[in-house]
Amino acid sequence: MSNPLTIVGIGEILWDLLPSGRQLGGAPANFAYCCHLLGNHASVVSRIGNDQLGNDIVESLTKAGLDHDFLQIDAARPTGTAGVQLDKGQPTFQITQSVAWDYLQWTAECESLAKATDAVCFGSLAQRSAKSRNTIRNFLRTTRADSLRIFDVNLRQDFYSEKLIRESLVLANTVKLSHEEVPVVQRLLKMNESSNDSFSRRLIDNFSLQLVCITRGAQGSFLYDGDTADEHQGFRIKVNDTIGSGDAFTAGLVDGILRRHSLAEVNEAANRLGAWVAMNSGAMPPVPQHGIQRALANLK
Repeated sequence: MSNPLTIVGIGEILWDLLPSGRQLGGAPANFAYCCHLLGNHASVVSRIGNDQLGNDIVESLTKAGLDHDFLQIDAARPTGTAGVQLDKGQPTFQITQSVAWDYLQWTAECESLAKATDAVCFGSLAQRSAKSRNTIRNFLRTTRADSLRIFDVNLRQDFYSEKLIRESLVLANTVKLSHEEVPVVQRLLKMNESSNDSFSRRLIDNFSLQLVCITRGAQGSFLYDGDTADEHQGFRIKVNDTIGSGDAFTAGLVDGILRRHSLAEVNEAANRLGAWVAMNSGAMPPVPQHGIQRALANLK
């Protein structure tokens, strides 16, 4: 693909501990991997322990074709993990606390990357600790005015609050959330809109957003940019597991927005990439021999 974009996932990187074994995960890492598959220069800004699990993350990123230049090493705290249980392919997470990615440092290297970034994706989970929260927000404030700053709400356990959601929306210009997260966000922000259209319009008006995305699992997604709404019905696939499918969707969304595709084209591409990941095992499936674009084109 011509004109690769500089895209960053910032926040948690960890090992998902599934019944079948461990898999590399964390929404920013999953997102960056899929952005890389689309031909972009994607980086993960996170922090790992000086331990075997951390060494294995570096090795895994290298094999996946991602750099590890912005992975910090923490000598005092372990690499992050999350226990994962699957119920008909749907995951629930138990995320270890006080791990390396909770202590992400703001550095000169982070500052330089932020200034060069075309798009950055961040969520709520990595902001559970003050240290990482401050670093993530410094990064967002340092990006160019025309950079895409997408808040992938991604609520986990009780690691969020009304204040955190509100402040993150202020720093973002695009927000993505699932249909399950909509009523939670509405309650926290004291909103009672009855439709996706009115809820999205209220978010755009209140927080000066450019785009709101609501994902609906197997039923596709809804996009609204303040003028136009687009709905996609999703793809009928056999789900292996949905781990990372939302992060893949976000990667497709960001790539399409930055390349100035139409809202319908962006929605189609994002659903296609999310469905491909859900058909496979884990959040970072290996690229098939015939290539990612052909694999995506084969989805009906």
